[in-house]
Amino acid sequence: MKTSLQLIIIFIGSFIVFSQESKDVKKLPPVIFVPGDGGSQLEAKLNKTTTVHYVCDKTTKDFFTLWLDVNHLIPIAIDCWVDNIKLNFDEATKKTFNQPGVETRIPDFGDPSRVEYLDPSRLAIAGDYFSHISDTLVSLGYIRGENLHGAPFDFRKGPSELDIFFQNLTNLIESTYVKNGNSPVVLIAHSMGGPLSLILLNNKPQSWKDKYIRALLTLSGAYGGSVKALKVFATGDDLGVYLLNESVLKQVQTTLPSSAFLMPNYLLWDDEVLVSTPDKNYTIKDLESFFNDINNPTGWKMYLNEKKFTEKLTPPGVEVHCLYGLGVSTIQQLVYKTNKFPDQPLFTYEDGDGTVNIRSLEFCKKWITKQKQEVHTQGFVGSDHMAILKDSRVMNYIKDRISIWSNLNL
Repeated sequence: MKTSLQLIIIFIGSFIVFSQESKDVKKLPPVIFVPGDGGSQLEAKLNKTTTVHYVCDKTTKDFFTLWLDVNHLIPIAIDCWVDNIKLNFDEATKKTFNQPGVETRIPDFGDPSRVEYLDPSRLAIAGDYFSHISDTLVSLGYIRGENLHGAPFDFRKGPSELDIFFQNLTNLIESTYVKNGNSPVVLIAHSMGGPLSLILLNNKPQSWKDKYIRALLTLSGAYGGSVKALKVFATGDDLGVYLLNESVLKQVQTTLPSSAFLMPNYLLWDDEVLVSTPDKNYTIKDLESFFNDINNPTGWKMYLNEKKFTEKLTPPGVEVHCLYGLGVSTIQQLVYKTNKFPDQPLFTYEDGDGTVNIRSLEFCKKWITKQKQEVHTQGFVGSDHMAILKDSRVMNYIKDRISIWSNLNL
């Protein structure tokens, strides 16, 4: 039987260990994930009067997973999914809205699991997203829900319709800062999350950024858009899953303001021909004609709503770490040799990460001489747009930065 003195010593020792562990956790700069296009779970509830197929549900008792549930992407079921997830454009308000009888929501803002896995069942092979980075951070001592959060949003929308998201993200940054002993936050953003984070920071006073933000770390940041967005409007995109039909997905993708937001930026493409046909060439300055010629004038209207958010790409005024893949063939131009426009293009390719062109990924280099805060850039050869989220070289980079930031918090 232990003596009272022994018990006291054990208690004091345990308290010291616990206190040290708590102190170590507090050293860690809190992290918030900002996902990209398609990078958030999306739920829906139905109360429809009609459906596109007799197998489709008209009503549901509660909310269900609309994105991502692979069972919705199989033949016939995908027709139901398309009708539930696509958007409509209101000519009067210049805003988009759901299909009649479809209510959508983004579950659990702040919960990192909502962006760690796109499929909440975690059964889909391609359903993991920020999970590898999150697990890496947890191995360093991070605790989900305390100093590790996620900022999911309705990825169908462009920044013109994301005011609530920007406010929610602001509130999350500020509350996370306070709950972690006034420790500035690291934003880790992927793809479209990069320019969205930039928009947020460009609309904050420098005093706010100096107080609340430790750094912005982006992966595959699509700062200047991508030529692939043109392909989305012309033919649709199979999301890298060959079993999916591009023309079916096009019915959704071409209704989304986020697709228009990711169009190539004139700061990077200017007079370069992006779409070539036997009768006509299209540069970024010919987008209105392009949208009209593919019979999608609404696409042009959505583009006009979103392009003002990336007209300057002003430096964020915080420490930046810009990581991206390179050495992967990426669409440079859509080429039509016959009268198949817009359905059957050929492609020319240039450097990039397979989705975003290198000139867009590397735009952050232009900030090096335009802000006093540090700007670090690094390319990872062979890492494509999604693979970068699990690349061991990227994990090591993040761990090294966390170590540096943790020491600064001492």
